[in-house]
Amino acid sequence: MATPNHGRVLAAELFGTAILVIGGPGTAILAPQVGLLGISLAFGLSLLVMAYVIGPVSGCHINPAVTLGLLVSRKISRAHAAFAVIGQLVGGIAGAAIVFGVANGRDEFERGQFAANLWSGHYAGLGAAIVVEVVLTALLVVVVLAASPGGRIPHGMGGLVVGLTLTLVHLISIPVDNTSVNPARSLATALFADPDTGALEQLWAFLVFPLVGAVVGVIIWLVIDDATVEDTMLAEIPGVTEARDVLDHVGDEAVDAVEDAVD
Repeated sequence: MATPNHGRVLAAELFGTAILVIGGPGTAILAPQVGLLGISLAFGLSLLVMAYVIGPVSGCHINPAVTLGLLVSRKISRAHAAFAVIGQLVGGIAGAAIVFGVANGRDEFERGQFAANLWSGHYAGLGAAIVVEVVLTALLVVVVLAASPGGRIPHGMGGLVVGLTLTLVHLISIPVDNTSVNPARSLATALFADPDTGALEQLWAFLVFPLVGAVVGVIIWLVIDDATVEDTMLAEIPGVTEARDVLDHVGDEAVDAVEDAVD
């Protein structure tokens, strides 16, 4: 594993996450008339562009959940992960501050929800938010792992596929909880939302469940890829390799039974 320049990793992730927040929540706040499709594309295009700009520097995670997934799968070092997350948190807040400063120039501006994530009100409730955050973050992490070196996506196409994936994620889940799948984005917008919206009180869910989804994504990747549990940090958890061996045995027997039935 090549050792990156951690200062540049921090700077790249800071810049990239700021652009993601300006591009995604910024569009929702400054140009809500573009609607669900326009806002979803704004998130996806922001990630797509940044993937090609800062991807060679930091990997363009711009999302602590993605960083966790890559760390658990041992694609990056602990130091890389730490500097990336610091950059993401600072960059997200900086991006939200820029959006707030621009929007505040409008006489009619009221910060309200400020594109923060919520499960209450006209959204779909905590249970639905948990499901979409875990499932869709897992999807995003699987795609990122497929786009990483040694993955399934052809070289040079990863940024496009990941950007389109984030667009799809937002099309699905903006009506559910305004789409997080990214704790840095959630924290940044919640800090600037009107306290009466409950954004800060509900923030915990959008910090916790995308991280859970990241680990789920790594597990899914292990099922569909040639990588093994031993290639990841999951092997350090007591009982995981034993559970894997049992599941492999059960799976092999099931496959053999189906093949015998077909034959």
